[in-house]
Amino acid sequence: MNTYGKQFRITTFGESHGAGIGVVIDGCPAGLPLDTAFIQQELDRRKPGQSKITTQRKEKDEFEILSGVFDGKTTGTPLTLMIWNEDAKSKDYAHIADQFRPSHADYTYTEKYGIRDYRGGGRSSARETAARVASGAVAKLLLHPLGIRIQAYVSQVGKVKLEKEYSQLDLSLTENNIVRCPEPAIAEEMIALIDATRKNGDSIGGVVTCVIKGTPAGWGEPVFDKLHAELGKAMLSINAVKGFEYGSGFAGVQMLGSEHNDAFYTEEGKVKTRTNYSGGIQGGISNGADIYFNVAFKPVATLMRDQESINEKGESVTVSGKGRHDPCVVPRAVPIVEGMAALVLADFYLRNATSKLR
Repeated sequence: MNTYGKQFRITTFGESHGAGIGVVIDGCPAGLPLDTAFIQQELDRRKPGQSKITTQRKEKDEFEILSGVFDGKTTGTPLTLMIWNEDAKSKDYAHIADQFRPSHADYTYTEKYGIRDYRGGGRSSARETAARVASGAVAKLLLHPLGIRIQAYVSQVGKVKLEKEYSQLDLSLTENNIVRCPEPAIAEEMIALIDATRKNGDSIGGVVTCVIKGTPAGWGEPVFDKLHAELGKAMLSINAVKGFEYGSGFAGVQMLGSEHNDAFYTEEGKVKTRTNYSGGIQGGISNGADIYFNVAFKPVATLMRDQESINEKGESVTVSGKGRHDPCVVPRAVPIVEGMAALVLADFYLRNATSKLR
């Protein structure tokens, strides 16, 4: 499916080397002031060619509104945003027209559809995420008046790991360096590692941590559409994602229940918890505390070195690395993670409006 959401729904379209990438947003309420400068700012955070540690493909990623806006406000009809491709170099992929790149979607797309767009991976390219960031920016605009803020940052690259918890960090520093890590000294180590990996023709993975503040208690569905389940689905749908954990995550298995339980108390009439191992979600529903989670990204599959593989005939071939690729995706993945989180929350915001009589 190319559609996500129930009340706030997005459908993305386009390929890496096609005419462009776009998204149709259906269910966005009428009357939302559409801050185009903010949407462009979000796209600029994701666009290629930002620094020496990202792909050198040059795309401005300037968007065009095709429908759904009048006098600067949404009309309630389908909102369509279009981003035209300007710097596609399809010839860079001619050598893999009949070859399967290791750990790419080449083979699986061929098995599923019987045809594939080998130019930059076509629909399986990370370029598709531009549409997610654009629509996620609209979702953020819907959530901002509610006081909800979503902040992601790079917490790990390879073995270089940020040991501090998010509450110990100044997240306002995240955008101050090209790797988007809020701890300057660790950021420099990460940048050096990615750059050395790039020069060696290899790639490396990492972790993006996301913190959501201000979500009211009561958002989420109790059984199949649990809030954390939808966040996990949204994150795992992002290219190169291999893992998702929220709250205490896998580390929680080492704790006793008496240590892990989040005790309730009231302060100025508000229900709070003394700890937050639940990650702001209990029973699949938000409890008003900070929501936080980690997203693990694998090393990029395209390497600037030869790899063994097969072609469509099953013959052994050597796949040569060409083109423009990120040696590590996590710096540009930060706004993608935020955008997908915003889409999940915007959907639950609208769904929750019908959960009970007022």
